[in-house]
Parts: sequence; structure tokens; C-alpha cells
Amino acid sequence: MREYEIVYIFDSALEEPRITEKLDRYHALLSGDAAEITAVDHWGRRQLAYEIQDRENGYYVVVHATTSPERLPEFERILGLDEELLRYLVVVNEGMFSTSPAPIVETSDDDEDSDDEEG
Repeated sequence: MREYEIVYIFDSALEEPRITEKLDRYHALLSGDAAEITAVDHWGRRQLAYEIQDRENGYYVVVHATTSPERLPEFERILGLDEELLRYLVVVNEGMFSTSPAPIVETSDDDEDSDDEEG
């Protein structure tokens, strides 16, 4: 068994109950002997960094799961067939994880000016 983090980006036109229904169906593919979904965090509708399939917004969901690696090929095949799922990413979780979005860090342009040569 390994721990995975799965990020889904659904079509923003879908309602939350429909997304939850899809997630239940997907996660049934991962379940098994000791497999479990440990966290599901709906981030909601957010603007995409770039257009995907002519859409500017998506509905984000982050899931943490423990499952057997042998279950992933069929799971990812099913995800690829869903036209309402714009993108997904499955990664092995090897450390601490957070189900909240990363904070936005503002940087200052003043740091670049400090390297100027003096006359």
C-alpha cells in the first residue's frame, strides 16, 4: 500500500453533487483490502492558469488515498475517458500533506536593484 495525492480539475459547469457522485465512482476503483480515502478537499471553482478545452475556470478537488499501485492503471484509464474531467494528476505522497491551497507569497522587486554597481 502506498499513499497518493490525486488532484482533479472538473468542468466548472458541473454542480457539486454531480462531482461528488463521480468521485465516489472513481474511488470505488481504488478500494480494496486495506485501501482507503483519507481526505477529500473541495477547493471549488478557480480560474485556470491557461485555457483547457476552451474553458477558463475549473472545479478543483484534492484527494489523499492509500491504495495498491496495481489499481492505478485501470483507475487512470477510467479518468481519461471522462469528458467532464479536464485534468487529473496522481502523485505518490512521500511526506506531510495539506488539503488547503498553498498561500500566495508576494515578492518584492527591490531585491533586484541591490546588485547595481555604484558609479
